[in-house]
Amino acid sequence: MAPHHHQHFVSHLRASAPLADLLRSAPSLRAARAAHARALKSPFADETFLLNTLVSCYARLGRLADARRVFDGIPRPNTFSHNALLSAHARLGRPADARALFAAIPDPDQCSYNAVIAALAQHGRSADALLFVAAMHADDFVLNAYSFASALSACAVEKDPRAGAQVHALVSKSPHGKDVYIGSALLDMYAKCECPEAARKVFEAMPERNIVSWNSLITCYEQNGPVDEALVLFVRMMDAGFVPDEVTLASVMSACAGLAADREGRQVHARVLKSDRLREDMVLSNALVDMYAKCGRTWEARCVFDRMPSKSVVSETSLITGYARSANVEDAQVVFSQMVEKNVIAWNVLIAAYAQNGEEEEALRLFVRMKRESIWPTHYTYGNVLNACGNVADLQLGQQAHVHVLKEGFRFDFGPESDVFVGNSLVDMYLKTGSIDDGVKVFERMAARDNVSWNAMIVGHAQNGRAKDALHLFERMLCSKEIPDSVTMIGVLSACGHSGLVEEGRRYFRSMTEDHGITPSQDHYTCMIDLLGRAGHLKEVEELIKEMPMEPDGVLWASLLGSCRLHKNIEMGEWAAGKLFELDPESSGPYVLLSNIYAELGKWADVFRVRRSMKSRGVSKQPGCSWIEIGRQVSVFLARDNGHPCRNEIHDTLRIIQMQMSRVSVDAEYADCMVNYSSEACG
Repeated sequence: MAPHHHQHFVSHLRASAPLADLLRSAPSLRAARAAHARALKSPFADETFLLNTLVSCYARLGRLADARRVFDGIPRPNTFSHNALLSAHARLGRPADARALFAAIPDPDQCSYNAVIAALAQHGRSADALLFVAAMHADDFVLNAYSFASALSACAVEKDPRAGAQVHALVSKSPHGKDVYIGSALLDMYAKCECPEAARKVFEAMPERNIVSWNSLITCYEQNGPVDEALVLFVRMMDAGFVPDEVTLASVMSACAGLAADREGRQVHARVLKSDRLREDMVLSNALVDMYAKCGRTWEARCVFDRMPSKSVVSETSLITGYARSANVEDAQVVFSQMVEKNVIAWNVLIAAYAQNGEEEEALRLFVRMKRESIWPTHYTYGNVLNACGNVADLQLGQQAHVHVLKEGFRFDFGPESDVFVGNSLVDMYLKTGSIDDGVKVFERMAARDNVSWNAMIVGHAQNGRAKDALHLFERMLCSKEIPDSVTMIGVLSACGHSGLVEEGRRYFRSMTEDHGITPSQDHYTCMIDLLGRAGHLKEVEELIKEMPMEPDGVLWASLLGSCRLHKNIEMGEWAAGKLFELDPESSGPYVLLSNIYAELGKWADVFRVRRSMKSRGVSKQPGCSWIEIGRQVSVFLARDNGHPCRNEIHDTLRIIQMQMSRVSVDAEYADCMVNYSSEACG
């Protein structure tokens, strides 16, 4: 440009500068249009610089159509003109349009690249943003702080630590390598990519740190572990003279919740109470309720909750979760009923609370109510509902839930939102309700399986008397490279016990420690005692009990007592019964079993002695109970109960059965016993 032209251009810009300043500072659309009118009447109406400023002004005020009209009227648009419109689309969340505008720029510069990268990174197009970063670098443009910030944000969203490490390498070679803000962005990226070790290296290498740097690393450890390191870093942060803010304290309280560290949590709470600004903070109040609830401190959680000036769905759900974990379903229901807005998490927590605390029917009623209120169930909902159906052996309701699962399109596969456990719950439900073939069909059609899938099949087949199928499934599990756990081995040993496979049971028991590294627990020893006892190897049972590294519990002694009755071994029966009397003196079961052993051997004096002992200790036999479901109506029978409305018809039917049994030469004594027993049960 010739000197006189350059001087003329500069003087022209200086003359239009007041109008440009007026546009930049326009607080409203009305002010912008007034400034625009002045510009049109001025000698600078066609000046590219002023029109570029006008495009930016309309974009800042959200008037994209006006900005476009001004841009289209620029006689000689330059790169700055294109960047102004590109930045407008980026700022207003139009990444696709921003990308198209970038492609139309004849000669894009660093600002063009930064604008389109920011637009893509901030509006859900992170993968495309990284492609533009690569293109910018390939075109030999220097990446500045804006470029790096957008690139690291895109890597964090994509959870791509490899791309993040490449950007990190570029940062290290640039003048921004020691910049505290870029360092904090690097920390945040590695934290969101679940790379705490890399985040720690960045942190330790930073010559200068701010509150964001500390918060990023504390949050990284809180979310990715080791969680206790978040508390260590929090103390170090305060020792370095930094004052924690609400972000710091929320992360630290979340770490305390994860560690069930209520003592440290109370200390953080005390710090919150000392600050007028933090005391009323909604996020911190939610975090406090959650922390106390997860630490089992429901009273403290309730106190914080009651003092909150306004309740949130988050705090209400946390309190319900705390009550549910403490098996306090009644208080959980009260909080739930008082919620103005019930989210699906609250529904799921309460359904799970009922299902896990023996109130399966209430869980199912709540699920029906949830559907009626048009709340969309999640995979967690179906998992809990199916567990409830399995626990009450309600096949019909379980099948209805299965239909809903099929309509939702669950594939029972791993992924960001794994739904494998829904398939596991289906398998478990079908096996618990005795519908084994349906359970097998679900299992075989699952896209992916885990330990729980195999365990449900093995234990379910063992409990339904299909021991050989259970053992075959175990061998399939090993061939699939799935590692068995303690639950697997309980299913395998139970299968051996139900089918009398003593030698196989011994081999599997030894393989627990030798092949799979599983230390036998009380339950495994109980399975072995049951297996050996049923087979009559009572001497081996005695030796095994003496070798146990823990004290036998009541279940084990009861299993041994049952085996002693089966094989009429009085000596060991008295030993087992004596242990049961010590563990649970109020239970009538050991007295009855020991009395039966004596009766079967004709030792009537000992029978009367045991019964006198029961009476003197105030132990009474609980009446037997049975039930049957006919046409969705459940009938319950107790021994010596004569309250059933159909008792006369039941007795008549029993007499007919007795007559038919007599006609086919059934043992008359056995038939009489059956009628007498049934008469007692039905009254």
